[in-house]
Amino acid sequence: MTLVGEMDSGEKRLNELGYKQELRREMTLFKTLAISFSTMTLFTGITPLYGSSLLYAGPASLVWGWVVVSFFTWFVGIAMAEICSSFPTTGSLYFWAAHLAGPKWGPFASWCCAWLETIGLIAGIGTQAYAGSQTLQSIILLCSGTNKDGGYLAPKWLFLCMYMGLTVIWAFLNTFALEVIAFIDVISIWWQVIGGLVIVIMLPLVALTTQPASYVFTSFEVAPESTGISSKAYAAILSLLVSQYSLYGYDAAAHLTEETKGADKNGPIAILSSIGIITVFGWAYILALTFSIQNPSYLFDPTSETAGTFVPAQILYDAFHGRYHNATGAIILLFVIWGSFFFGGLSITTSAARVVYALARDGGIPFSSVWRKIHPKHKVPSNAVWLCAAICILLGLPILKVNVIFTAITSICTIGWVGGYAVPIFARLTMDEKNFKAGPFYLGKASRPICLVAVLWICYTCSVFLLPTYYPITWNTFNYAPVALGVGLGVILLWWVVDARKWFKGPVRNIDVSNGKV
Repeated sequence: MTLVGEMDSGEKRLNELGYKQELRREMTLFKTLAISFSTMTLFTGITPLYGSSLLYAGPASLVWGWVVVSFFTWFVGIAMAEICSSFPTTGSLYFWAAHLAGPKWGPFASWCCAWLETIGLIAGIGTQAYAGSQTLQSIILLCSGTNKDGGYLAPKWLFLCMYMGLTVIWAFLNTFALEVIAFIDVISIWWQVIGGLVIVIMLPLVALTTQPASYVFTSFEVAPESTGISSKAYAAILSLLVSQYSLYGYDAAAHLTEETKGADKNGPIAILSSIGIITVFGWAYILALTFSIQNPSYLFDPTSETAGTFVPAQILYDAFHGRYHNATGAIILLFVIWGSFFFGGLSITTSAARVVYALARDGGIPFSSVWRKIHPKHKVPSNAVWLCAAICILLGLPILKVNVIFTAITSICTIGWVGGYAVPIFARLTMDEKNFKAGPFYLGKASRPICLVAVLWICYTCSVFLLPTYYPITWNTFNYAPVALGVGLGVILLWWVVDARKWFKGPVRNIDVSNGKV
């Protein structure tokens, strides 16, 4: 128990780093874990990309791919937990990069990291809004009769309206006090744990037949007639994208460290706990879906009940309709999955606004004085919240014309978000050990090899998200991520060379450190 007047250990370290406590420090470990877990979310990564990953290389590559990606994700998480323990600040990755890279490279490292993370998080809101709209589209279709019985399949304009509506609702909720978000996120963790258990246990039990273990664990089959990809190695690489997209977001705990009690200890615990929970639950969810497939070739059929638009919806429909001759159970479980997207989007909006606020506080974006304003009553960066929502809506406008928009938004999100992880980890890898002020969670001699594996894995992840996902390449199948990222990052680097390097110094202290080495 903390005595009255005694400074919290996280706040003490924050002051040593040159920042005064501005945000309320009210979050407990459980609430921080809830927000971190909600950002990773059990369903939101796997559900929208499950179908495409299954199509590329069959079930075995999808199932074992999760295990492989989980293994390497631990290296990234452990490396980040050590840094989080040393630097419990809201700017998190961006602040870490500045301090770990040293006075010469610090400003450039924090500039790159801050913008990568900002791009990744804002695109992350878009991925949740898109996938949430996709789930809602399937719910409406099954509620109004199926695709075969004259059900209503939402057209593109309505899909865009749902996307924009979700984004605005998340921004509205984030304008209220953080306790509201923390309360909703506590609901979220139970929603996902209980909902996840129900789906994982109930789905194989309800399904009239289940696939044999030999199909789930050993069947490897490419589908060149659908994807245009006949190379087994290439197909296997693309089938891992679902796992690489799902297994990040654990840095959300680090964004909230200024608002967390004992953040130098609880931040790392929340990061590692989130990875542990999602690793186990995610694999169980993939296995439940794969075992419950009734007819693999029917999942992608445009004449099926779900019009071949959303494979998990078809799996749920086949299982419940096969046993009970109605779609009620499938609709209820789709609503559970939709709730997961809703909570995930809300959490990512919280994280995105915190990063924009931290960057604006240090003068790193145009009109910083506007975006760094804190709501006088609720003590949240409300202007930053609405900026994130507006950019996210702009990202979604191509929905009206482009078929592969989700691929592009997912790629931008993953490369920006995970690329942002690489900057501080690389700086930690190359810095002189005697300059690192360790927190309670310290790796010692294991730090360098762990950081090296983490950086190499992140480089691999970013490169595969730039690959074409369908052949032959046409305007409808072109992965726009390399162009979008190339232009965006090009402008940001040009801005640095021409102007920003003259004035941007990285994190700006708002407290005088008169004694002691930071």
